[in-house]
Amino acid sequence: MSEKVRVGFIGSGGIAGTHIKYLKLVKDVEVIALSDVSQAAMDARIKDQQLQDVETFTDYKQMLRMKEIDAVSVCTPNYLHYKPTVDALRSGKHVIVEKPMAMNAREAKAMCDAAKRAKKVLTIGFQQRFNPGTSFLRRAVEEGKLGDIVYVRAQALRRRGIPSWGVFGRKDLQGGGPLIDIGVHIIEVSHYLMGKPKPVAASANTYTYLGNKKPEATAPWGDWDYKTYTVEDLAIGLVRFDNGATLVIEASFAAHMEDNDIFKTTLMGTKAGASWGGGPPRIFTDYCGKMVNIEPKALEKEDGFAVKMRNWIESIHGAPNPAPGEDGLAVQQILDALYLSAEKGREVAIK
Repeated sequence: MSEKVRVGFIGSGGIAGTHIKYLKLVKDVEVIALSDVSQAAMDARIKDQQLQDVETFTDYKQMLRMKEIDAVSVCTPNYLHYKPTVDALRSGKHVIVEKPMAMNAREAKAMCDAAKRAKKVLTIGFQQRFNPGTSFLRRAVEEGKLGDIVYVRAQALRRRGIPSWGVFGRKDLQGGGPLIDIGVHIIEVSHYLMGKPKPVAASANTYTYLGNKKPEATAPWGDWDYKTYTVEDLAIGLVRFDNGATLVIEASFAAHMEDNDIFKTTLMGTKAGASWGGGPPRIFTDYCGKMVNIEPKALEKEDGFAVKMRNWIESIHGAPNPAPGEDGLAVQQILDALYLSAEKGREVAIK
């Protein structure tokens, strides 16, 4: 591979625009192809991002035949993550795929296996781990400042945030609702901050009480398609890990609560605690016989999404993969177990 990384896209919707926006900031990267079932969507993306000399395909498999492509960004709905990713890896391309990694852990494992066989980089779009606040707290955990982390409360809550676009309300195409869509991000960053312990069991409940009914209150994003809504409004779960730690997850598209939007994780350790999200990162500990809060006065200002895209390119050149497929698989195992527990009405083991 030459020093320049030439990238093709599978899916040219909104998230593809964000990927392209930040890839354009990385040295020696060129977007040379787009694939999408909609030619109009590709034309709009080319115009929006002011791309030059880009080939377009309505069949991504034809695009993958381009020997000039070194890497592929998969920006499709959830149910179309697995097959395009595996096909791209088998064609000899490095891949970044958006979250959640797949519809289930079986697909995620097959994606990891395909990357190993192809000896190519597979990165998952977990940009929250590149947030400057995340880096600060991760270092504190690695240096033992928090001691052993015993409990984590992860929250991804919206008072009324059911998307009025896309297929977010369809379980057959998304795999679930807020737990797999926004909960995946807070689970991922929480698991990363904990040091990525192995999950062993999960228990959960899910509830649908607003999304499948005609909206009665004004919603910030407008009315959604309640007639096709088959996902949960609210999910509450508990995950146990092999080191004895416990994580509680709360995720909602629609919940009767005071705040409109909460995206936060709280860690409690044997030496200190910490919070991330909704403001600067903070550490809670004891000092000189008093309880004190520690807060950084300055953090890097670079967007975590920008770091995500740059680090993916750097990993293609041989740097450590910042969000490998195996991390996505662990999160997918947690999601699968939470949904299965809600379905079965009991705790389930994570094997």
